[in-house]
Amino acid sequence: MYEDFRVVDKWTGEQLHCVWKATIVAIATRHADATDIRFDVNGRPMWIAMPNVAWVQMKRSTGYVITDYSAAQAAGRYLKTIVENGYDNGREMYTMTVEEVLTNVKAVVDQAGSTLNLPPLPVINNDVKPEEYAGHLPAEG
Repeated sequence: MYEDFRVVDKWTGEQLHCVWKATIVAIATRHADATDIRFDVNGRPMWIAMPNVAWVQMKRSTGYVITDYSAAQAAGRYLKTIVENGYDNGREMYTMTVEEVLTNVKAVVDQAGSTLNLPPLPVINNDVKPEEYAGHLPAEG
């Protein structure tokens, strides 16, 4: 679905290859109450910030939780939409509203038919054994 997709930039006509790379709770990294989803877009980093309060709203309104898979898929769907609608491609970070998060999560779950049908996120490096890194993973390379 949206963990690895191609989309055409509305203004330049350039084909962009978007690949999910990471999901990071931004409280620790940039002191924001958000979860950041990183994509590589033709090799350049692009971050989609999702407000953490969306997780609370989802649980309150539906009884369901936003999973890592559904968050990454929703961020990818949002990224695809903003590219198709003519986003400012000079920016490295976009922030979704709570409503945008809820709308995109619902859309990807509806598209998949169930959270059980969402594709798993790719393993970046099969040789990495997190238990050997005492809380930190080696950089990609």
